[in-house]
Amino acid sequence: MQETILENGTLLPASSSTAKPKLGFLGVGWIGRNRMEAIIRKDVGEVTFISDTATQNAEEAAKSAPEATMVNSLEAMLQEPEVNGIVIATPSAFHAEQSILSLEAGKSVFCQKPLGRNVEETKRVVETARRQNKLLGVDFSYRFTAAMQEVYKVVQSGELGQIYAVELVFHNAYGPDKAWFYEQKMSGGGCVIDLGVHLVDLALWSMNFPEVKRVQSHLFAKGKPISMAEGKVEDYATASIELEGNTQMQLSCSWNLPTGQEAIINATFYGTEGGVAFKNINGSFYDFVAERYCGTKTEQLCAPPDEWMGRAGVVWTERVAKGEGFDEQAEEFIKVAKVLDKIYGR
Repeated sequence: MQETILENGTLLPASSSTAKPKLGFLGVGWIGRNRMEAIIRKDVGEVTFISDTATQNAEEAAKSAPEATMVNSLEAMLQEPEVNGIVIATPSAFHAEQSILSLEAGKSVFCQKPLGRNVEETKRVVETARRQNKLLGVDFSYRFTAAMQEVYKVVQSGELGQIYAVELVFHNAYGPDKAWFYEQKMSGGGCVIDLGVHLVDLALWSMNFPEVKRVQSHLFAKGKPISMAEGKVEDYATASIELEGNTQMQLSCSWNLPTGQEAIINATFYGTEGGVAFKNINGSFYDFVAERYCGTKTEQLCAPPDEWMGRAGVVWTERVAKGEGFDEQAEEFIKVAKVLDKIYGR
């Protein structure tokens, strides 16, 4: 039996065995290779093609998938009728175009976030997936952690009463090690589109994507206020987001912040009947807990270990194996992109 599928926002046991889909992997740097190896480890998909502009990346990935064919372009993979899906982990500027080309070629797509650098690019990809009736996945990986699944259940249960405040924090003591992250035309933005996008998604997803009423934000680069019109990207940002039902959402995220630890990551929901939080521990990028709050009391709902990295890609692959087509939940990708556009003043 395969491990899990995502159904209505909840991880459930898979119920049937199906033929493994044949997949092409475009971009196999650290993230792309990690996703590929997770799919291999769970034995849910067949790595048929590998492509990366950096020869050393492709050669390293081939060590985990020696049966795969190395090709020099996306088009080479799309010409092969046996390929069922394309997994994309390239620089952000290419995500929308590469996803659209893949979908138009009749392939399902799993793309690293962000799906587009702005809402217009994101809409184009989703509309193409709908028109082609192909499954579209985005690597919102924190949804698939055991800790966030527990938080999701609590929020969905209504046990917190009226949720009136959500605090979202993602501080990374380091910055990206690729130059393109710092070029607005290539990345679409800085720490918000790189890190904050995950937390905006988690909050809206947990609350069934309420309407966003108002967004106010402040962006900084090297300690100085900036606007996106300057062509710079932010390394620190705050945003106040008002949701329907008078829920206030506060976002804070950064690169290279002197936090005294490697990372601070949390999404905390406060309601009239208590609180619940998804948070990292000991500054880790990988270890998360879920905590339930009642007054001054804390109950731990979930703790490490949890091998969650790559799980989103595994779930998408299982769904491709089942022959699933377009899922209307892909509209959520557009809703997240709209919030980011408002944060950036676009």
